[in-house]
Amino acid sequence: MKHNRLTPSQRWPHWLLGALVLAADNLCAADAKAADADTGEPVVVTAPAVTSGTQATLPGATSTWPMLLGAQYTFILQNQSRMYAPYSGPLSLDPNGDTQPTHTIGIYLGWAPVSWGQLDLDLEKFMGSGVSSATGLGGLTNGDVVREGASGVRKQFYIARSYARFMLPFGDTLKTVERAQDQIPGRESATRLELKIGRMALPDDFDQNRYASSARTAFMNWSLWANTAWDYAADTRGYTDGFVIGFISPEWSLKYGAYLMPILANHQALESSFRRAHGQNLELTLSPWRSGTIVRLLAYLNTARMGDYRDALAIAAASGTVPNIVADDRDGRHKRGFGLNAEQPMADDGDTGLFLRWGWDDGKTETFAFTEVDRVASFGGQLAGSHWGRRDDRLAVAFASEALSGPHRDYLAAGGSGFLLDDGRLNYGHEQILEAYYRVQLVWPQQPGPVRWQLSPDFQTVRDPGYNRDRGPVHFWSLRLHLEY
Repeated sequence: MKHNRLTPSQRWPHWLLGALVLAADNLCAADAKAADADTGEPVVVTAPAVTSGTQATLPGATSTWPMLLGAQYTFILQNQSRMYAPYSGPLSLDPNGDTQPTHTIGIYLGWAPVSWGQLDLDLEKFMGSGVSSATGLGGLTNGDVVREGASGVRKQFYIARSYARFMLPFGDTLKTVERAQDQIPGRESATRLELKIGRMALPDDFDQNRYASSARTAFMNWSLWANTAWDYAADTRGYTDGFVIGFISPEWSLKYGAYLMPILANHQALESSFRRAHGQNLELTLSPWRSGTIVRLLAYLNTARMGDYRDALAIAAASGTVPNIVADDRDGRHKRGFGLNAEQPMADDGDTGLFLRWGWDDGKTETFAFTEVDRVASFGGQLAGSHWGRRDDRLAVAFASEALSGPHRDYLAAGGSGFLLDDGRLNYGHEQILEAYYRVQLVWPQQPGPVRWQLSPDFQTVRDPGYNRDRGPVHFWSLRLHLEY
């Protein structure tokens, strides 16, 4: 992986780094509980308002210095089985199998100089490689993998998130928020207008799901922790610069976000101008039901320097060459898509529950930032370990089916390359994925403390890998160790 020099648009969020690093020696840990074990999101409890007359006031969730909100280490050892493969291409899964370890380290800092404003800085490092160089599948099997890609990102500490968060409260009801990654402990208005601006990861604010949103603690397959038909704006590592504004309330919320696209597909460098290329996202979340049901409706529109599959095929036919989507790149092209995301708590205070996702994009232009999936449907469930005397353990299983648009599969069948798929030819079929894991909550030392240990054996099987009926099936066995402060 190579290191790319930051463009001016990428440098501007880093003013926050200087402010936080100057205060690093004065970090103070909050006396609050860690994030919810299932999702990594903060535990939220409604609390009575602190009122003055009829106007609610926030009770001073401020700090003099930045706070250490959390830290994590995740190790994943994954083995890919041998598989049947009469032919292979440059981006195929290795038919002889593979075994690879990955490591990620994260340090998460926050500062609330005023009750209505916060600053967050996340530092991360990724080491290792996915099996078969993290190519050959639409639904890759290790969600902690950074794609190797053309950009060649160095495996060193980098700024993952660096953003400011502003809140305008409405109403009298407050909620208590406990310490977690990117969540400063204190009390916030349950109904508020919120703005975040800086460097972020889109799945932090869109397409969240209690049972399937964290590859470090839940499902590892890309098509189970996210909507893979949502080609969300991101560099190779999964981050970008932009803003999100939203109205948040206990029963519904509406968010809009706009972010910079990479300059090329699966590239680390971002565009320097929103006018040239950007991704727009709109999500409506509905949660008025006493059953705890949550439904999220997502729409997105990307504008970038994309190639068109049909145009690339036409050029190749006229010239007698193999189609090349990159050679057809043109400014101002679009990709549109939609998503549905639902979660349904069933028992055990929501620790047992079900989820589903559905996603669609038009599939006319090249996959640009996430993965080569144009249609996806997934569903699954989680069972709390309290049913067998292990309250904090989890057993979960889920299934995903992925598909390509007609132009996309014709392009691959003609020998064209994406950034994850190229078997040289294609006998098309839906890529189908089954994943199951058991997560053991470890207690060490014997007295429970602020550090949590989790050990998770994981199994995945994929039928028609890379949408190719001529290859597979293939199996993946993994062991994941996750430490979280």
